[in-house]
Amino acid sequence: MTFKTADLCDLHEGDALDGRLQVVHPGLINFGGKSRFHGEIVTIRALGDFSQVREQVRSAGPGKVLVVDNDASMQVAMLGDLLAAAGVDNGWQGVVINGCIRDAADIASMDIGVKALATVPARGSRGDLGELNVELSFLGGVFRPGEFLYSDEDGILLSSTALI
Repeated sequence: MTFKTADLCDLHEGDALDGRLQVVHPGLINFGGKSRFHGEIVTIRALGDFSQVREQVRSAGPGKVLVVDNDASMQVAMLGDLLAAAGVDNGWQGVVINGCIRDAADIASMDIGVKALATVPARGSRGDLGELNVELSFLGGVFRPGEFLYSDEDGILLSSTALI
């Protein structure tokens, strides 16, 4: 189904007043081959360790968007071409990272939405650290597991209920 975040904002502006709809502040860049994506939120607080990211993209993800908080770190990438390809293979709609990715040219050709702050060639660690399905806050948005994310060229909306 086609949607535009601007249209969703207009249609649900009353929801924004009572907190059911949030507009995430600008700052994330589109890197994936799919610029428009939406789905149920799955969260990871990673802090330099991509183990949980790897675990999630290797599991079934139809209708879901993975949101990763790496505390806006510019030191290491939390997603590369191999993990993005696993996400595509397992039906993930998108990955949103408060941090960096790598292999951007390859990810741009994949049928998955990917938004992040920047790119960096160094990868994170694999120490099996990280917290799955915890509430995350960054760029003015509160990302809650089980709620919904809508992303396109204009930005990201978060909603406590499905909008489409």
